[in-house]
Formats: sequence, C-alpha cells, structure tokens
Amino acid sequence: MTYEVRFYRDWVQQSGLVTFEAVRRESDLQIRAHRDLQHQAGDLLEKARADIERHIARQPAFAESFSPIPASPNVAPIVKTMLDAAAAYDVGPMAAVAGAVAQHVGEGLLRWSPEVIVENGGDIYVKMDRPVELGLYAGADSPFSGEVRFRVDPKGDGLGVCTSSGTVGHSVSLGRADAVVAIAESAALADAAATAIGNRIASPPDVEKTLNIEQERGLLKGLFIAVGKTMGAFGEIELLR
Repeated sequence: MTYEVRFYRDWVQQSGLVTFEAVRRESDLQIRAHRDLQHQAGDLLEKARADIERHIARQPAFAESFSPIPASPNVAPIVKTMLDAAAAYDVGPMAAVAGAVAQHVGEGLLRWSPEVIVENGGDIYVKMDRPVELGLYAGADSPFSGEVRFRVDPKGDGLGVCTSSGTVGHSVSLGRADAVVAIAESAALADAAATAIGNRIASPPDVEKTLNIEQERGLLKGLFIAVGKTMGAFGEIELLR
C-alpha cells in the first residue's frame, strides 16, 4: 500500500490549534481544534458513515445517481442535507458527501472546541473566530498553484469551502476547470456547487459567464474559478498574491 502525500493540508494557515486525524475506512479527515479530539471525531465520523451507508442499502440510487433524487421520509439529518444540496445544484447526492461529512464532524466537535477546521479530501468545514488563509492548488501546471492564497472569515455559524477540479485528482467532473472553489454557509452545498460549476467550465471564456450566473443566483457566499491562465472570483473571498 502506498501513502499519498496530502500536500494541500499544509496550505491552511491557522496558528494556535492542535492538529489530528480521524480515519475510518475510505474517510481520512484532518482536523484542527483547541485540543486533541481524535476519539470524539472518530465517533462522529463513524456515525456519519453509518447513516449514509444505511440509506444507500435502502435506496441504492442515492449512491449511483448523477441527478437529484426525491427525499425519503424520516432520513438521517446528514442524508437530508446531502439530498437538499444535490437538489439545489442539480447533481447526485454523493456530490455533496465530502462536505456533508466534514460539516457533520465539525459541528459535532463544537461541543468541546469553539473553533474547528475539518478537511475531507480538500473540502473544508471551518468555524473560527478569526479569518483563515487557504492556499490554492490547481494542478502542477497551473500558474496559480502556490501563488494564490485567499482569506475567508468564518465567523457566525461557520462556512464550507469546497473544491472541484476537472484536471486534478480522481473525482468525476465533466468540465476542464483546474479549480473551482465554492464558499457557502453549508459545506454540503459548497461541495455540490463546486461539482456542478466545475462541470460547466470547458474553457477560459466560461469563467466570467459562470461567475455572473452564480452571483445572480445568490446561493454562494463566494466563488473562485481557475482554468488555464484565467481566473476570477466574487463574494466574501479576499485574494492574496
């Protein structure tokens, strides 16, 4: 078995927090909090996975569909969150799974730590009382990787900051964006949005058009798109060079 270097995990800059991991089968979370809460995080992650897996056993389309599916009655909260996020952006429920799990674990840990950052495969739930700086990775060939950072302010109920790429990683994307970073009050919504928006980016001219569409829709607090040598952004996101 080979070990994959999760280099992007070093690109969240926040001092004064303890870093630890929660790993359950395919799920591999890096978490930062006021103290080591590895045991609590592991229990929360196990519960999230169990709720999702039970629902898949009852409704296999939940795991297979690339389009929204109707919500079933009496589903677990994390399943309902994924269904709602998928419906908002016309994607399958699993397009929201990484963000939903990060938020489920992060919100659960707020019982023990008032500030939390949970990263799940590049998708982040963050609840901090101060701004957070994040680095951009858009692939080894992108002129923006390592050169662009951005600052978000997750005060209040926290934020989801989720990334999709058509050129980096193993996730399914129908587009060619090097990076789409969506910011929303819900990490599940940000995850679904990043996937859906990434599917629509085929070339640099799509960047401005898509930014205008999403700004008018008003579902996101911020959005960053990079494709080739073109980048653009709007909303509550401060770009740092």
